[in-house]
Amino acid sequence: MICKTQHLRGLVRSLRFGPFQTKSWHTSQASSSLQQVSESPDCSEDGYADVDWDNLGFGLVPIDYMYIMKCTEDDDKFEQGKVSRYRNIELSPASGVLNYGQGLLEGIKAYRKEDGRILLFRPDQNALRMKVGAERMCMPCPSVDQFVDAVKQTVLANRRWVPPSGKGSLYIRPLLIGSGAILGLAPSPEYTFFVYASPVANYFKEGLAPLNLYVEEEFFRSSRGGTGSVKTISNYAPVMKALGRAKSRGFSDVLYLDSVNKKYLEEASACNIFIVKGNVISTPPTNGTILAGVTRRSIVEIARDLGYQVEERSIAVDELSDADEVFCTGTAVGVAPVGSVTYQDRRIEFRTGGGCVCSGLYSNLVGIQRGLIEDKKGWTIEIDT
Repeated sequence: MICKTQHLRGLVRSLRFGPFQTKSWHTSQASSSLQQVSESPDCSEDGYADVDWDNLGFGLVPIDYMYIMKCTEDDDKFEQGKVSRYRNIELSPASGVLNYGQGLLEGIKAYRKEDGRILLFRPDQNALRMKVGAERMCMPCPSVDQFVDAVKQTVLANRRWVPPSGKGSLYIRPLLIGSGAILGLAPSPEYTFFVYASPVANYFKEGLAPLNLYVEEEFFRSSRGGTGSVKTISNYAPVMKALGRAKSRGFSDVLYLDSVNKKYLEEASACNIFIVKGNVISTPPTNGTILAGVTRRSIVEIARDLGYQVEERSIAVDELSDADEVFCTGTAVGVAPVGSVTYQDRRIEFRTGGGCVCSGLYSNLVGIQRGLIEDKKGWTIEIDT
């Protein structure tokens, strides 16, 4: 049983009650040591939360616990964090994140193995990427060890929400924000690091079906010298206009071009892009305008191990006409095949289905993430439940 009987005391909470709310996060006295968390949720007979795992989508499902850690300008480093009940928080109207967008986010997944054990996939890479982003956004950042420990504690506290093997994953969202009040344009005097999570299945409504992308020519995701290469919260609201317009026309997502030449592929709204021609797999380089995705990096390594020639280079949009396959990668989307790309009212279709390069890469990646394939790279971390 996933939740042991000695942990089955406390207040029964389920989805129908929603998130626990309070006026201030400072009221929580939960210890970072999970054994000292005062309220431990009850589990069902099989140890899982009461969720319809077969119909799980990609939406927020309020879980039991979150993780909180703070840093002030006096300390200049993060102190020991705490696991506490999942709840709303209170922010000053003058907080740096609300006024100046000083915030970073990450996305990580935890997977259930067939034997019930839980694996995290490369959280150290997300920690390193947040450090790079924090430097760009003038923010202090938790150390790699602090980041990974916070993620582990969050998953362990919410282990009943990790879906059964093959039914989805627990999507983990580390969030670093300028929580201190500041009026003039300057770095925040206080920062808060949160980790929360939600059980999820497929990101796109198509599920595992091929995506249909639309090449955007009016709006651009990022520009040289901007923040396109870091996962700042301010990168995402600007794409909503183009994304909403594309979805209203029946497309799955938007494929953006570079803002200078307006002809080179960059990435989709929340994932990286790859094209396949024969034995060659190409993807745009992370040269300052494209986010260095952890899944992207993993697929590059897996593809090379499988004997493919992988090129990180500028890809003109016209090259889509010649491509055999196109696929997207990201923590949320995994490895998603692209069935078509529409550019200037011309629909270009690509090969999909079993036997495709994308399908093989997906199987290898998921096999490692779920513990079905031996992890020879040390990418996964098992959480002791």
